[in-house]
This record gives sequence, C-alpha cells and structure tokens, in this order.
Amino acid sequence: MKVLLVNGSSHPDGCTNVALGEVARALNEEGIETEIMFIGNQPLPDCIACGKCRELGKCVFDDVANELSEKAKSCDGFVFGSPVYYAHPSARLMTVMDRAFYSGKDSFAFKPAAAVLSARRAGTTASFDVINKYFTICSMPIVSSTYWNHVYGMKPEDVQEDKEGLMTMYNIGKNMAWLLKCLELGRSNGITAPHNEKIATNFVR
Repeated sequence: MKVLLVNGSSHPDGCTNVALGEVARALNEEGIETEIMFIGNQPLPDCIACGKCRELGKCVFDDVANELSEKAKSCDGFVFGSPVYYAHPSARLMTVMDRAFYSGKDSFAFKPAAAVLSARRAGTTASFDVINKYFTICSMPIVSSTYWNHVYGMKPEDVQEDKEGLMTMYNIGKNMAWLLKCLELGRSNGITAPHNEKIATNFVR
C-alpha cells in the first residue's frame, strides 16, 4: 500500500513539510510506503472550464495537476498539506486540486484522505474545511486524528516545538494505516466500492 502526501507550500522544506513528514513516519512504521510530492512554486493556471478534460482524460494544461492525477492511480490514500496565508489554503494547492479532482476524479474516488494545515497563528479551521470538501465530493473517506489537523509555527523549528501538533500528525498516520488495512481486508473478502448514481440538475429544473 502507498500513501501520497502532497506539499502545497511554496517552500519544499518549510512548516508544512515537517507536518507531512510526521504523518509519513507513522505510516512507515505500519509498513505503508509513502511519497511526499512538492507541487512546486512556479505560477500555475487555474481551471478555465474548457471541458477538454472530458475528451482528453486529463487537464488541457499538462503540468503538475496531471502529474498528481497520474500518481494518484497507483496510490491507496492521500494527505494534502498546505500553509495558511489569508485564512485559506495556498492558491497553488487549490488550483492543482481543482484541476486534478475535476479531470481525474476516478483516480481519487473511495480512497482515504486527510488534510493537514500549518499556520503562524490562525485560519487553520477554515482552510481545513476547504480541503475536506474536495474529499466529500469525490466519495473519499476522511481520515481524522485526535485533534484538529494543524501545526503551528513561523519556521520549521517552531513546528518541531509544537508537540501536540506533531502528535496530531502522527496519529493521522496511525489512523490512516488502520483504515487502509481495514479496506484491504474488506476487498480480500469481496467487499467492493459502491456504484454511485450520477444525476446532474440545476436550480431551475
């Protein structure tokens, strides 16, 4: 089994990476392979609602969003990490998730996921809510911890001092490992994901 941890920060070795590393440590202890994917700090195009992904099977902008969707095919679970800037996740992470989840939804469906936030002081709960909504629209079980999935600090060294925050990250990894093993046991006993109905309406008819 493998879990992909996505670092949505502008800094590959910043506070968010410390948090993701602690989740990965717990997963590795349970025999689960991990990969931390840094989405980079270059400008990224937002979704332009062109609809081409329905024809191509991938986003028309061939960048890290498509890389994420491709990696997701062979992964069993996900952790999406982001710093908090203006009381929401990083714009680059939201751009990548918008496009990857829209164009490659089947690569994520029914696979457990968790959101992880880092902040100097506030805005984490609002950001936590934003990322979790990607999971709920994609039939993904949300992995919880023993407190809100946040760490605090201005610098990576600060996060290392946030003992409760690091404990929360570690417990995410343990909880995800437990859920992944339960799902694997279910599959080996013939329990498969449901086939969801798909009906699209708008508010006037």
